[in-house]
Amino acid sequence: MSKGRSPRVAIVLFSLGAPDRPEAVAPFLRNLFSDPAILRVPGWLRPGLARFIAWRRTAPATENYRRLGGGSPLLALTEAQGRALEAALPDLEARCFVAMRYWHPFAGETARAVAAWAPDEVVLLPLYPQFSTTTTASSLADWNRAAEEAGLSAPARALCCWADDPAFLDASAALVRDSWEQARAALPAGTKLRVLFSAHGLPQSIVAAGDPYQAQILRYAAALATRMGEAGQDSAVCYQSRATPQKWLEPALGAELARAAREKVAVLVVPVSFVSEHSETLVELDIEYHEQAMRLGLPCYFRVPAQGTDPGFIAALADLVRTLRAGPPEPLSSAGPGCAALDCAALAGCPLCKETP
Repeated sequence: MSKGRSPRVAIVLFSLGAPDRPEAVAPFLRNLFSDPAILRVPGWLRPGLARFIAWRRTAPATENYRRLGGGSPLLALTEAQGRALEAALPDLEARCFVAMRYWHPFAGETARAVAAWAPDEVVLLPLYPQFSTTTTASSLADWNRAAEEAGLSAPARALCCWADDPAFLDASAALVRDSWEQARAALPAGTKLRVLFSAHGLPQSIVAAGDPYQAQILRYAAALATRMGEAGQDSAVCYQSRATPQKWLEPALGAELARAAREKVAVLVVPVSFVSEHSETLVELDIEYHEQAMRLGLPCYFRVPAQGTDPGFIAALADLVRTLRAGPPEPLSSAGPGCAALDCAALAGCPLCKETP
């Protein structure tokens, strides 16, 4: 870096990715279920089983994406987040790049683009607030391989998990409070309103093996409920998007909707672990679970939008980037020492991740 100029910082935003057209659904699903972090079976069994599961799920998944116009908006929304983050860092020569895990742009093509831009530093920012071996660890392991192949030698810092970041919590709570007030105003006086924090599910066997995801989800939901004050007193955590026959985290969102129907309580669903709109919010939450809620006879069903380019959220990400850059070139957690992420092999031996969940 020449004296007097701003640091040239590449910020890599990670997400799972999603099909951008109907023809991409089947290969996206094959890529997803071929990941050993997702389908935890013996290696010799995984290729055939991944193809079978993808084949079984292609038709319903294609129908879901048809409802979204044929493909997911996730990439365009993530790129918009990147542009907003660049604008929130005027003190840096920052450029955001997107690396998706299971569909384009893959880590390999992104790493080559980053190397061609020749940054002074690289910040790795997984758009998964809570750490899981199935998301953050898988994406960063994939990036490490791709960066080495691309010859990318600039020093890199990675954010491990950031759901405990106070600015992120404040921004998220503000979104929930706004939606709660709108929902409350739309309901008849005397109708109770329950907040349901709905996180993407995970097989219980993965959590039992030490994955800290559920512990971080519960801590995040509790922190949001506290910030909401009286509005957060009637709340519950639940899970959605079950993908395999295994036993998954409970309670399921559908079970919580059934309980709310029995108790004649309206619900406000808060997407947890999602910071952009995609099929799990726009189809599962807005269409499928909404229809289920109406069949069950709930008084009403509301949903909080994902963070997207909310100014408070983008400002929180910008502060996280600044905090990362002030530290050593190694993975960090917004929680500082004592991060609950146990599996650090993909994080180049993060020294902070020592605490059991």
